[in-house]
Amino acid sequence: MLYTLAVFAPLIGALIAGLGGRAMGDRAAMTASVLGMVVAAICGPLAFFQLALHEAPEGVITIATWMDAGKFHVAWALRYDTLSAVMVGMVSFVSMLIHVYSIGYMGHDSRPRYRFFAYLSLFTFAMLMLVTADNLAQIFFGWEGVGLCSYLLIGYWYDRPSARAAAIKAFVVNRVADLPFAVGLALVFFKFGSMDFATIFAALPAHANDTYALFGGTWRAYEVIGFLLFIGAMGKSAQLGLHVWLPDAMEGPTPVSALIHAATMVTAGVFLMARMSPLMNFAPYALGFVTFIGASTALFAATVGCTQNDIKRVIAYSTCSQLGYMFAGIGVAAYQTAIFHLITHAFFKALLFLSAGSVIHALHDEQDMRKMGGLWKTIPITCTVMWIGNLALAGIPPLAGSYSKDAIISATWLSHSGIGTYAFICTVLAAFLTAFYSWRLLFMTFHGTSRVDHHTMEHAHESPWVMLGPLVVLAIGAVIAGWALDPWFIGHDWEHFWAGAIVNPNHGEIIEALEHAPHWVELLPLVMAIAGIALAYVMYILMPTLPEQLASAAPAVYRFLLNKWYFDELYDAIFVRPAMRLASLFWQVGDATLIDGVPNGLAALTSDGSKQVVKIQTGSLALYAFVMLIGVVCLVAIYMITRLAG
Repeated sequence: MLYTLAVFAPLIGALIAGLGGRAMGDRAAMTASVLGMVVAAICGPLAFFQLALHEAPEGVITIATWMDAGKFHVAWALRYDTLSAVMVGMVSFVSMLIHVYSIGYMGHDSRPRYRFFAYLSLFTFAMLMLVTADNLAQIFFGWEGVGLCSYLLIGYWYDRPSARAAAIKAFVVNRVADLPFAVGLALVFFKFGSMDFATIFAALPAHANDTYALFGGTWRAYEVIGFLLFIGAMGKSAQLGLHVWLPDAMEGPTPVSALIHAATMVTAGVFLMARMSPLMNFAPYALGFVTFIGASTALFAATVGCTQNDIKRVIAYSTCSQLGYMFAGIGVAAYQTAIFHLITHAFFKALLFLSAGSVIHALHDEQDMRKMGGLWKTIPITCTVMWIGNLALAGIPPLAGSYSKDAIISATWLSHSGIGTYAFICTVLAAFLTAFYSWRLLFMTFHGTSRVDHHTMEHAHESPWVMLGPLVVLAIGAVIAGWALDPWFIGHDWEHFWAGAIVNPNHGEIIEALEHAPHWVELLPLVMAIAGIALAYVMYILMPTLPEQLASAAPAVYRFLLNKWYFDELYDAIFVRPAMRLASLFWQVGDATLIDGVPNGLAALTSDGSKQVVKIQTGSLALYAFVMLIGVVCLVAIYMITRLAG
């Protein structure tokens, strides 16, 4: 079946490249990996269109029995419904383009490239297993799989200390979030006696009023589970507080950044919340928390993106902000808008990252935008596609971002709640900042006065077509994905299209009301985007000295944003340094002094004593006789004293 082949073709490519790469050589291993992704990229979208056009029925494809222990039964199965099919089509297609791009981008890397391509394909397979899971155990398998692969790929250039540190940071932060996520999965099993979605969702009404006694209070069970699952999603999707790993992940090769930020890893949390929509609908306070974190993240990351100078880090904070939009849509129970933005975002965010990689490739690994400028004549194709990506990101009609992002903003307004109003304000402000920092990046990189040093500019060149081809395809997707998918995802036929794969409260009133949102609500994001672009033009083209003047006028604010609200410094003070001091105490006192010190001290005492005793062995017979005489005298004295005392 097309669907099964779409999921397992990347695994086959990863196994061939990873296990046989050393013997086959880089070229053959890369070919196997890319061919596996091409097969997946053909089968995945075809399987989606078959389902969308009702040429194939929904269902569950059972592969094998996975775990069977007592009452714990888990099958290895692929869920084939609209939500999974949408994700499989997007992940397989975008990942295939990134694989093709990597052939050119990694062409000059000195390391064995078969390992890199094996990791890429394995990363894709883990994400596909996650989005096709028919039970929470399989989701956890994919969840940890993408975490492992992200660690391997972020730290791919392991000879760089910064890459090693970034990989460890990503792994540790995600493990922090995975603990409450695992607890949430355990509570689901204890509550429903199963990990299968069908069983869980069918039993939800029967347990709606169940409670847990926690922290001296009584809490509704679904609220507790919803909070725990969302904390897991916060780690994977880099939401405020657990976002600190995402910018550092830029230490990996650019194709890795594109794969993490567009098709895999960070979208896992959004998918999880949409998949668990039947349960989340019973947890309004958890949804309120999701809305608050998502909206706050959208605004926070947008403010930080305005001051970053590394071209990849600007786009990374853009990802963090756009994920905040998605969770704001999830939080107001407009799940379809979040998935819609997830799909459109995959096209223009992959386009932006790979375009940034093309710039870096042209400038011989230079990533600082302050050392760029005026490149539009040198790399015109890269400039053109990056313009398209930024237009989509800023939400300029008729590009993809304008449909999905504006739908989320309208949904927050239409929720008619206090937290919804907060999300509306945050997302509208973030729309202004998004347009500003995206055009700041564009103007600093391609326009204005060139700041590229003479030697680098002499050798600057457009990327080969193996890199430009995927950029052109993604640019087409960034143009057409919005209007092409809008009627299905949130249009008049949305309920028939989703067919119960996502469950909305109150029969999807917010989705139904999107077409009737006030005109000023629909126009406000566009007005803010145009204002942001205009401000960027004034500051970086008309008056290029103005940014420095503003930074000098408000140095505290500038440093606050430049240092990312000091989250890293705060965590270093609260968690890292105390943990290091505690570890040092355990090492120096517990390990070195007690565990090693006591036996080592006894050994030293024995050794020193033996050295002193050895001195008695002089070889003199007269001395030995004298010592024996002393011994006899002592024995006689002890005997006589004992007799007299008796």
